[in-house]
Amino acid sequence: MTNPDPDIMRMVVQWLALADEDLSLASDALHYSSRRPYRLIAYHAQQCAEKCLKAFLVYHSEDFPYTHNIRRLLKLCGKFATWPHNLIDAEKLTPYAITTRYPGEDQDVTEDETIEAIEIARKVQKQIRAELKLLGVELTE
Repeated sequence: MTNPDPDIMRMVVQWLALADEDLSLASDALHYSSRRPYRLIAYHAQQCAEKCLKAFLVYHSEDFPYTHNIRRLLKLCGKFATWPHNLIDAEKLTPYAITTRYPGEDQDVTEDETIEAIEIARKVQKQIRAELKLLGVELTE
């Protein structure tokens, strides 16, 4: 596959940089010495996964809807790859996109759920980075 134009490549790298920031913040916040905001940490893990998937879709010039639904994004990615079925557990992250944004939807998130959310986000990040690297996207580590 030939590389997309430079504007697309720039957008892919920007999406990944934002995802990296979300995961970095989530990981760091898990180690706060005072009360840890598990809902916010899980939210940033969800955002990492979402932005990684959107980076992959941008690479393929796939227009995606304004959504935080990981299942929907995985389905769109499935048009270009076979790996989305390996990330099905990432669907667990979708509720975390809502829990910090809307009163009444602010469900509790446990420490174990938060740790799992970060692990899932790392898995998505690793998969997307590997796929984009195979496609010739130059990524910084």
